[in-house]
Amino acid sequence: MEIYESVTQYLSTFPVFKEWSQMKSILNRMASKKPRDWQLPVIACQSLGRPDEDALPASAALACAQISIILVDDMLDDDPRGEYRRIGDGRAANFALAFQALGMDAILGSRASLKVRKEAAGSLHRMMSTTALGQDLDIQNPADEESYWRVVENKSAPFYGCALHLGALFGEASDEVASGLEQFGRLYGAMVQIHDDLNDTMAVPANPDWIQGRKPLPILFAQSVDHPDHARFMELYQNISEEGALEEAQGILIRCGAVSYCVDQLIRRHRAAQDILNKTPLHNKGTVDSLIEAVIAPVWRLFETLGVSTTFAEAMNRE
Repeated sequence: MEIYESVTQYLSTFPVFKEWSQMKSILNRMASKKPRDWQLPVIACQSLGRPDEDALPASAALACAQISIILVDDMLDDDPRGEYRRIGDGRAANFALAFQALGMDAILGSRASLKVRKEAAGSLHRMMSTTALGQDLDIQNPADEESYWRVVENKSAPFYGCALHLGALFGEASDEVASGLEQFGRLYGAMVQIHDDLNDTMAVPANPDWIQGRKPLPILFAQSVDHPDHARFMELYQNISEEGALEEAQGILIRCGAVSYCVDQLIRRHRAAQDILNKTPLHNKGTVDSLIEAVIAPVWRLFETLGVSTTFAEAMNRE
């Protein structure tokens, strides 16, 4: 099943598109980017040994939820690539509401049993309401580690937990298995956030997080802990656009332990996710295991470059 075309076709059957052509245009543009997350409910179904087609309503609902979240998030982040730049804040907000409602229609209008539709609608509702809280916490720019992890638990983790949970529900998984996949998804979501924070802060040229004074995990660590370069880092952080400032600041992130801390957090969540996976009876564990392996792979490659075995690194992490 080609998920992007299938999701578009499935959603196009709903009446709202007949009256609102621009809404379909937004859907088509998002689908053309082939978001990997739309595949997550399908991956959950595959892990159960169920046909990909069973996950279609779940993928459609997740696609709508993600479009809704992105429409709002781009405005909150002042993203120059956001849809609101073309159509204005008001219309973008209105489309976000429409896609949120359509996500619920995708579930309730499916042919799944009443039990599945009810549980899936509840899962989607909880995720969207929790994500809204997470977005509100995020725009307040967390000032400490506790605040950062609260954002992750409310903004990043719920979406991925819901994605696998919806796939499990439409794949008619037991409550135990559906819960296990949801917990696994939440850990995967946290790993994705840490991974993205690392990539963003070490990117060249400076990522908008630097320019806008935001605090992804490595920057937050360098600002929060006591280290010899603390004063210099704060100076660079305030003047990151100056020549040589980004390179020097990124060097401090490595020396002060910020990058190592992020790697440690990735490994801890990778191990916890594997523990959940080992306890969850699945027809094909490899399909979901591949999700976390893709996120942790750069860490293993780094260890190989440094001549550190992954077995030794994981053993050190357990201590």
